[in-house]
Amino acid sequence: MTHPATSISLWRKGIFALAVLIAWQLSCSLGAVSKVLLPSPVDVLGALYQAFSQEQMVEVLSYSLSLITVAMLLGFVLALMCSMLAILSPSIRDIYNLILTVMDPIPSIAILPLAILWFGTGLETIVVIIIHSVIWPVSRNFIDGFSAVPKIYVEIGHNFGFKPYRMFKEIYLPAAMPYLISGIKVGWARAWRTLISAEMIFGATGAIGGLGWFIFKKRYQLETDGVFATLLIIVIIGLVVEYGLLQTLERKTIQKWGMVRS
Repeated sequence: MTHPATSISLWRKGIFALAVLIAWQLSCSLGAVSKVLLPSPVDVLGALYQAFSQEQMVEVLSYSLSLITVAMLLGFVLALMCSMLAILSPSIRDIYNLILTVMDPIPSIAILPLAILWFGTGLETIVVIIIHSVIWPVSRNFIDGFSAVPKIYVEIGHNFGFKPYRMFKEIYLPAAMPYLISGIKVGWARAWRTLISAEMIFGATGAIGGLGWFIFKKRYQLETDGVFATLLIIVIIGLVVEYGLLQTLERKTIQKWGMVRS
């Protein structure tokens, strides 16, 4: 059953979005803004339909989603492994914190020329720079979460004779779950920005290219409605991930366990 506060929040968000769309449509219908600069919502929906019906948007979307899924999974696994090692060993923690301090401020797009030099102009290059955008901020959240686990929990694990793997599974992971989910959110946002930017700069790495390349082509052709339509797709994907996947994960874990307010 939906919580009353959640229903009220959804209504507020829906009303606000509807008001923005009405104001947007009216301003375009009255000719207050050029269609080249700001197409109307109706034009954007038309461009969206055309993208799926005539311009292989399904393949373009699948291409970008496959890239970001592979890169994010690799980035999260690497971040989790490195964070676990950093918690187990003070020496590794000191070294890894230094690596984080050095690598995290470097924008992913800044290493694109090096990635092309090292890995060529294939899919591996985009995957590498997405991993770079994900692993460092996610590692910070993971390490902060593991460090925030109360000592009494760790002592209980030692008293039960837990080995390192079971200690992480039974003690560290559940206790640090709010930080882990927060890290996933940060990593997801960074990965999307990196993917779209890389595809716009790098061009088509496959036969079709991704969403970033699609946006770039529409911008070059002055089809602003197509740019907005692609941005709308990205927004919808973000909403599905945020409210469909991540909030469900929160409800099944930290809210269910009483670690945060529902």
